[in-house]
Amino acid sequence: MVVHPVLIIVGGLPATGKSAVAGTLALELGLAFVRIDGIEQAIIRSSCLRQPLGAVGYVVGYAIAAEQLRHGVSVVAECVNPLAVTRDAWRAVGQERGAQVLEVELVCSDEAEHRRRAESRRTDIPGLVLPTWQQILDREYETWTRDHLVIDTATHTVADSVTVIRQALDLDR
Repeated sequence: MVVHPVLIIVGGLPATGKSAVAGTLALELGLAFVRIDGIEQAIIRSSCLRQPLGAVGYVVGYAIAAEQLRHGVSVVAECVNPLAVTRDAWRAVGQERGAQVLEVELVCSDEAEHRRRAESRRTDIPGLVLPTWQQILDREYETWTRDHLVIDTATHTVADSVTVIRQALDLDR
């Protein structure tokens, strides 16, 4: 059980396992789950907007997470989180509400496995068009410049990844 609010931001390139890890973590710990793909797809379904949406999905995600944290509800946020500006914004959301912030980057060091995942995965979000392998390779993704938890999903299962995150937060004491 989480005693104080926590904001866990799970980022990484598409097809590294973010949704599986973040969703499992949120379910196991009973935390709010903020998924940017779901937010963006809801915006597209309910408006005349189309991809690329730019910052709009993230801005909505920040607001939802901030509201949950303000009420003492811990949050798992799942998104690519590709830029320093998005990482800084997530961090500020947590810090401004006095939450413990854990930034997690999922990577898949096995390129063949990463490609297999990208080419074979299905989405559970109606209407979401998944990126191709080439789009994943061509995507803008800045190198992280501060300490954060890195988990290689080529060598860690979903359950292993969740355990590593829980241990980093020291939630199981």
